[in-house]
Amino acid sequence: MKQVHISGKRKRAIARATLKEGKGIVKINRIAIESYEPKLARMKIMEPLIISGEIPKKIDISINVHGGGVTSQAEAARLAIARGLIEYSKSKQLKDQFLEYDRHLLVADTRRKESAKPNRHGKARSKTQKSYR
Repeated sequence: MKQVHISGKRKRAIARATLKEGKGIVKINRIAIESYEPKLARMKIMEPLIISGEIPKKIDISINVHGGGVTSQAEAARLAIARGLIEYSKSKQLKDQFLEYDRHLLVADTRRKESAKPNRHGKARSKTQKSYR
């Protein structure tokens, strides 16, 4: 039985996806995608499944995602799903479809939160106010 393990990252969120032969069941943290909330995040996660057409109907996808916020988790999950579908199907046409639709389906966004600096009240760039009067 063919099985693919792949991960996707966005900000602090990390999604690990496992794709294997099955009936087209998609679960995120053991919750079926149909009942995943909020709706906007669910729609974002379903984008690669809709674009790829018939391929996901024969694959069970299990995603474990943690860290970050709701949107970051959704974007990490969609990245993992898209990469996994390409690795599973080995289709150049599918890769081109994903890149044409949205580059972030395959290429991770490497931006991260800037670390806080000392004596700045826990902020990365703001400085303490000075008065010369």
